[in-house]
Amino acid sequence: MKSHVLPEIAAVHSEAVALRRRIHANPELGFEEFATSELVAEYLTQCGYEVTRGLGGTGVVGTLRRGIGPSVGLRADMDALPIEEETNLPYSSLHAGKMHACGHDGHTATLLAAARHIARTSAISGTLHLIFQPAEEGKGGAALMIEDGLLERFPCDAVFALHNMPGVPVGKFGFLGGPFLASADTVTVRIHGRGGHGAVPHKAIDPILVCSAIVMALQTIVSRNVDPQETAIISAGSIHAGVVSNVIPQSAEMILTVRALKREIRELLEQRIAEVVHAQAASFGASAEIDYVRLYPVLVNSAAETNLARDVAREWFGEENLIDDLRPITGSEDFAFVLEKCPGSYLVTGNGDSLPLHHPGYDFNDDVLAVGATYWVKLVERFLAVPVRDAV
Repeated sequence: MKSHVLPEIAAVHSEAVALRRRIHANPELGFEEFATSELVAEYLTQCGYEVTRGLGGTGVVGTLRRGIGPSVGLRADMDALPIEEETNLPYSSLHAGKMHACGHDGHTATLLAAARHIARTSAISGTLHLIFQPAEEGKGGAALMIEDGLLERFPCDAVFALHNMPGVPVGKFGFLGGPFLASADTVTVRIHGRGGHGAVPHKAIDPILVCSAIVMALQTIVSRNVDPQETAIISAGSIHAGVVSNVIPQSAEMILTVRALKREIRELLEQRIAEVVHAQAASFGASAEIDYVRLYPVLVNSAAETNLARDVAREWFGEENLIDDLRPITGSEDFAFVLEKCPGSYLVTGNGDSLPLHHPGYDFNDDVLAVGATYWVKLVERFLAVPVRDAV
């Protein structure tokens, strides 16, 4: 795979590794990426980019203009997770309860390495916007950057983002047009019953029993209301009620995650969940409140941009390094908000034999830095290719 890395990128690989590990040791949660965004802004400024700070709170955009041509955006996420690190690495997190357990440190360092090469070496014609996003992990930083005028102030003909994939060999790339990552909604259900003594349950309306019935009934939505060939997930991740064994509580609360890979399935799930919850509660003589929060939409890759991105990988890394059996993923990603407004593609690249994302022992594979940076350079050079003039 070293043969596929640009020599200029290989020459500064150790610098990229040091930068990545610096970010890893100093993780910051969503909307708290003050030091990280400062580091990014300083690096981009040194490379000659126009730098804009403060989008979505701590977001940074670096812009490089070279001649006349199209514009393209590349995104990297910067935030860490509220996880206690267990890697025991020399550059482990210095902040208790915070960790780069998803590789955003690597995504940021990879894009910065590419940024340096493009500014100093690449022949391009057009505009490059490098988008360093805060708060990807469940807080919708992309949506806030859009609200702050990201795509109006930095218009792009296409946008791209890259994420590492544990368990896939380093140097392999995956692309999938159409729906790629699922929508994610969080639903809080509160059941109001009638409390009483556990010894005389007939005098109470047991909200725990109601919750139990709802959990089972919700799965019939997936099995009986959704086409078996479509993806739909309803999972109860939390149920809280009562404090002692012999008291039936007055109320109970449950929290669901709901996911789909099509917008129309997402709509169906919301409708049917409300109907099932209220009907089940009423059948026991209880009542229900539902707080349905739409988090991330379905991430849909546009066909033309995905094909272009795949062609760049095929041309530079070879057909053998394309993941040929990539399927949609039921995880979610707020780059979906950007793709709702602008054509583009979200792709994945192998992180080698690492622990899973969000695991306290996970670490981004430093070998990916040079591979990913090389890919970004080649994609930008393709998208912003200098036009060939007819000879006079």
